[in-house]
Formats: sequence, structure tokens, C-alpha cells
Amino acid sequence: MSTLIWVAVVVVAVVALAAVGYVVLQQQRRSRLRARFGPEYERLMAEHDNKKEAEQELLAREQRHAELDIRPLSEETRNSYAKRWTEVQERFVDAPGFAVTEADQLVTSVMSDRGYPTDDFEQRLSDLSVAHASTLDHYRKAHEISGRAARKEASTEELRQAMVHYRALFEELLEETTRGR
Repeated sequence: MSTLIWVAVVVVAVVALAAVGYVVLQQQRRSRLRARFGPEYERLMAEHDNKKEAEQELLAREQRHAELDIRPLSEETRNSYAKRWTEVQERFVDAPGFAVTEADQLVTSVMSDRGYPTDDFEQRLSDLSVAHASTLDHYRKAHEISGRAARKEASTEELRQAMVHYRALFEELLEETTRGR
């Protein structure tokens, strides 16, 4: 009888240790995702009813990003883009709506040259969220204002804000010289 009790105690202890280990691993994964995705993590948590679903989406984004051929830009290409950005900013004075459209196209062009797929805006957000989570909100806001500008529904101040938002992501994409972060 005493052997049976010891076996039961050992089994309970092993199960308890496994449960604690599982919980610790989940918390570590959650902390890693929160640190990597920042505000995007919080946005997805608020958007989904199930935390596990949201975290699975973030893990899927990481997996997809790892399969992309994201590459740094050459110094020559970076300088060319920087010059084009300056020209877009200069055009803002005379044609703010047009400049915002150009800024959007320039950001998309840099993304494409870096190896990001650019066909679908939502997919762009998803792909960018892995390595550029800190500037993703800027991109969302700029894109939203750009859409309103196309319909002539954005004020000059909003267009100025769109340029600031686009510049945040543009500079980050331009300056990143290593694969991943």
C-alpha cells in the first residue's frame, strides 16, 4: 500500500511540475510576443475575443515573415530614396494631397525593394508588424488620411500629419541595414 501512495505522490508531483512548466512557457511566449509586437500585440488582444487566437496570429505572422526574402538596401539605393523623399516634401507646399499620394507610393516602393509583398494593404501591415511594430500605427494613420485625401476630405493639417506618419516608417525602412531585428 505504501508503494502505491509513493507512486501516486510522484505522479501528482510530475503532473504539477508539468503544469507549472506549461504556464511558465506560456507566460514567456506572451512576454516575448508583447515585447516584439508592442502596440500591435495590444491592438490584436483587444480585437480578438480569445488571447490564444490573437497570439497564434502573431506567431503565424512571424512564420510568414521568416519565409520572406527581406533584404537591406544598398547605400546608393538608400541615398536615391532619401533624395526622392526630400523632393516629395518640397512638393507638399504647393500640392499637399499629391505629395501625400507620392509619399504613400514611395513607402510602398521601399517596401518592395526590401522584399516585402505590397499587393494588399492588410497583408503589408501584417508583414511589417514583425520587424516594424513601433511604426505600424504611423503607417495605418497615414494610409487612412491618404484615403480621405484621395476623396478630397482631408485638411492641410491632416495631410501634414500623414507626411509625418509616412516619414516615420520610411526612415525606419530606409535605415535598416541588417536582416530582421
